[in-house]
Amino acid sequence: MKLRPHFLFILLFTFTCNIIKAQAQGENIKLNQLGFYPFGPKVAVLTASTSSSQFYILPVNGTDTLFKGTLSVERQSAFSKTKTRIADFSSFDKPGSYVLYIPKAGKSYPFKIEDNANRPVAIASLKGFYYQRVSMPLETKYAGKWARPAGHPDTKVLIHPSAASPERPAGTEISTPGGWYDAGDYNKYVVNSGITMGTLFSAYEDFPAYFENLKTNIPESGNGLPDILNEALINLRWMLSMQDPNDGGVYNKCTNATFDGMVMPGVTKEPRYVVQKGTAATLDFAAVTAQASRILRKYNTQLPGLADSCLKAAINAWGWAKKNPYVEYNQDEMNKTFQPVVTTGGYGDKKFQDEWFWAASELFVSTQEGAYGEEAASNFNGDLSLPAWGDVQMLGVYSILRFRDFVPDYAKSNIDQLKELFIQFADALIWKVQNNAFQTVMGQSAKDFNWGSNSNAANQGIALINAYMITKDKKYLDNALSNLDYLLGRNATGYCFVTGIGSKSTMNPHHRPSVADGIEEPVPGLLAGGPNSGMQDKCKYPFTDPELAYIDQHESYASNEIAINWNAPLVYLANGIEALQPSAFMKK
Repeated sequence: MKLRPHFLFILLFTFTCNIIKAQAQGENIKLNQLGFYPFGPKVAVLTASTSSSQFYILPVNGTDTLFKGTLSVERQSAFSKTKTRIADFSSFDKPGSYVLYIPKAGKSYPFKIEDNANRPVAIASLKGFYYQRVSMPLETKYAGKWARPAGHPDTKVLIHPSAASPERPAGTEISTPGGWYDAGDYNKYVVNSGITMGTLFSAYEDFPAYFENLKTNIPESGNGLPDILNEALINLRWMLSMQDPNDGGVYNKCTNATFDGMVMPGVTKEPRYVVQKGTAATLDFAAVTAQASRILRKYNTQLPGLADSCLKAAINAWGWAKKNPYVEYNQDEMNKTFQPVVTTGGYGDKKFQDEWFWAASELFVSTQEGAYGEEAASNFNGDLSLPAWGDVQMLGVYSILRFRDFVPDYAKSNIDQLKELFIQFADALIWKVQNNAFQTVMGQSAKDFNWGSNSNAANQGIALINAYMITKDKKYLDNALSNLDYLLGRNATGYCFVTGIGSKSTMNPHHRPSVADGIEEPVPGLLAGGPNSGMQDKCKYPFTDPELAYIDQHESYASNEIAINWNAPLVYLANGIEALQPSAFMKK
């Protein structure tokens, strides 16, 4: 039968409308796009209008109602025009694959209820660091279709004039290979490596037995070390090469003078430099190597002498910092004096009290020497805040509280006060959750939605996991899980912000390999920066309200770049919850 043109148009129009309607329905319900633990909290959020007061849990490929619940009253979000209703199905504990259906609003993306519900993102977020490795090829066996040749070899790196010394004059060649590319660019920064390594090492120290059994399919898997330490060693060895052996100071970064274009790593052949030593970089280095020394001592058979080398490096870095306590890395000022001008990421910091506290704390825990404990006490500012590359005090707090039972008796009262202060901090994170339109810890303040906002969500979760481990009060872990749900789809944008995870995830991150490799899917396991009300990249955002100021375009470095210091807290959060779920989210 021959169809008339107008009939073909009607068919096409109807078909297209149905697709659009189906897509819209899939996005009306925000939830963790991986799933939920059988005996854990389960919350979805409706962001569309409906006259229905009921929601239903259905099999993915069926219509049978397996659970029926009542939607909450409507709430107005504080940080966008979004109105929400909550669907809480925590009491439904049958393992399986499901969708949540709301009449006149549609179905959710599919999700699972199962043990180890978040294991895929736990593994992927750690494996994400493998794809950031610098000076080695990524083989198909481990990288799949994202295999690529080695990036920058960094075996002939020049001493920038700002970093010159009598022993290493400007233009001297040194070797500083390995490590991870910092973010969407192809440079390596000690300051940002500091918080990244501290977070990964903390994850291992808090859950060593869990990580002993976690495999991520990297070349080192099965060598007698946990994969999280195998991966961290890639960057640790690079960091060790950034210390000047003549005086103990640490260079700020290994970098091109300017950013590479959107090309694959290693394609450009611009000179690479190590740039000016600084107090922040040196103290961050001291903290990381001190923490590494106590962790790696367990693996002296596999890594003979490395623990001792790390502790020596930490002490030497501390010594340099004591002689140079106020050396700021100010790139603009540096560029007025030295050539070539360097315009890559600065990670400049003007205040060093937090770095002194973190470094002293790690050295105190690792050596038990009272002088370091006194330095830590004198540099504690009395206030707590989430860690960031420019504020690392909380990393020292975590380490001191982790080893609180092993500190000398004279320090016990100070530790008790610190523990009380920390629990107050954790309580402040959760006291507004029930009034939040998405019932997550994330989003209680407009300040949450800044550059790298998703790392705020992950770091809030880490703080709450630490509070749970101190108190064993499950409210902290439940609220930490709410922020993992946020990152995986229970947010105003509806995106799962981890590449390669979920039904609607970030596809176009500001990440040079993902842009230049010719593969449609981005490199997996990377956390996008997230909503950023500053929108500094001047892209045209579809929405500008704080919790919606996100755009999935690679040009958007302000909302869609990836960074190692954002992936690290995701590693801790996802794996920490996975490690704790057998005792916390299993039937008693």
